[in-house]
Amino acid sequence: MLIYLKRNLLAVLCIAVVLTACKKSNSDEPTTPPNNNNKGIQLASDAKFGTVLTNKDGKTLYFFANDAAGVPTCTNGCETNWPLYYSADASTDLNLNKAEVGEVTRTDGRKQSTYRGYPLYYFSGDAAKGDIKGDGVGGIWFVAKPDYSLMLANAQLVGADTKTYTSTYVEGTGLTKYLTDAFGRTLYAFAPDKNGLNTYTKGTTQEGIWPVYTSEIQNVPSVMAKTDLGVITVASVNKKQLTYKGWPLYYFASDTKRGDNKGITVPGSAAPGSVWPYVSTTTSVAPAQ
Repeated sequence: MLIYLKRNLLAVLCIAVVLTACKKSNSDEPTTPPNNNNKGIQLASDAKFGTVLTNKDGKTLYFFANDAAGVPTCTNGCETNWPLYYSADASTDLNLNKAEVGEVTRTDGRKQSTYRGYPLYYFSGDAAKGDIKGDGVGGIWFVAKPDYSLMLANAQLVGADTKTYTSTYVEGTGLTKYLTDAFGRTLYAFAPDKNGLNTYTKGTTQEGIWPVYTSEIQNVPSVMAKTDLGVITVASVNKKQLTYKGWPLYYFASDTKRGDNKGITVPGSAAPGSVWPYVSTTTSVAPAQ
């Protein structure tokens, strides 16, 4: 009798195990997602924007044109729509250039991750992984990418004379939109140049004062057209130079840090912007040769 009861109990237990296993394998039951082993900034591929930066869970990150100097300027109410991104973890993405990842300490003491010196943000309107709804907002917010040839700054102009200027080169204050390289360094045009023709660089002396901007044609923020970019050869210094709307692009050597735009008042004997103007999306196409 005892043996019979033990056999029945064993049979009941076996049935229970089978039922439990079946229930767990039922596709209608919620399952625990696999662990995400990603850490830090990641690269993701988007059909429209190409390669973009995300957090470890695939949420899109953004650059702010007002932060061209590398200092976070989205504060207080701005953070409601654009929360800051920070991760102390090194990126596990093998395709990301780790040397271009950094961090900055905000005025309130919080840390914020950076890429190429640009503080990184989320957009509150991105509800799902892979959403990129914040690109182009206000013409100053752009999806963070690792391959911009040009970037857009929205900042105060301050000449070599330390005076502040508006976008029309009149003394005063106000933000101006202008082009920079991918690391926030201001780019200029030389007024006498022609479409696709550098008339300034005669040799290393000129190159030392107004270095040519060398870059491959990669990608641009969505407010620009990639077709406006070109590359010319500057034979006098054996370098390639990027052009925008036909204008050869230059740095000013005395702009010692990102965000500087002192070149607009050079030379001091000429009206600001008349010889070395900043370049913007509204700049006219360079005149034909």
